[in-house]
This record gives sequence, structure tokens and C-alpha cells, in this order.
Amino acid sequence: MFRVLALAVALAATTGVAGAQATGTYKSTVKPATKTSTAKHRTAMKKAESQAALQREAKIPEATARATALAEVPNGTVKSSELEREKGKLIYSYDISVPGKTGVEEIAVNAIDGTIVSREHETPKMEKKEAAKEAKKAK
Repeated sequence: MFRVLALAVALAATTGVAGAQATGTYKSTVKPATKTSTAKHRTAMKKAESQAALQREAKIPEATARATALAEVPNGTVKSSELEREKGKLIYSYDISVPGKTGVEEIAVNAIDGTIVSREHETPKMEKKEAAKEAKKAK
């Protein structure tokens, strides 16, 4: 009789736990991801991507990329440069000034294979707008 009673108690205990889980009375401690927490996480990940990490990922040396960019703009002088991820691609971006021409030529060189990704002329107005946008993004 004692065995039957012990078996009934064990069966009731396991059925009670399984029933509670099946009916949804079991309370989960994991919070579902919200849109804002995901956006904050992405921002934190972007900030965490340091220059050192980007340089380790680059396959082309900066000097080679600079020479490629300067070959695109005869008589040009590099005004500024940076290694960045833009639209998912790792690129070296160069602002090159040309004597006798206003604005700069922005040349983007792929840091993985050394090809020219884009070439765009930026007027002084466009440069100011881009600088303001990057300053706002840095905050």
C-alpha cells in the first residue's frame, strides 16, 4: 500500500509540473527583445568596432590604398583619410584636394581587395553638411 501511495504522489507531482508548463502558468524570466533595446545594442556594437579591429580586418595596407586613391586624382593632395565600414563594406575613405578646384574628391578604396568603390566630388557646402552629420552621429 505504501508503494502505491508513493507512486501516486510522484505521478501527481510530475503531472502538476507538466500541466503548469503546458497551460502557461509557468512564468518565464526572459524578457522579449524590444525594438529600442535592439537598436541600442546595434549602436553599442558599432561604437565597439575600434580602429584597431578594423585595421586587423583590412587586407590592403593603408599606404597601398592611398597610392590607389592618389592615382585616381592627378596632382591631388590627401586632405583627410579614415578607415571605416560603409554600407557593410570596409573601406579607406580619402578626401583629396586638387589645386585650382573647390571642394574635394572623395575616393573610397575597398580595404579587402584594393579596388575603387566610389569617386565623388564634394563641394564645400556638401563637406560642411557631411561634417555636421558625422558630429551628430558621434554624440
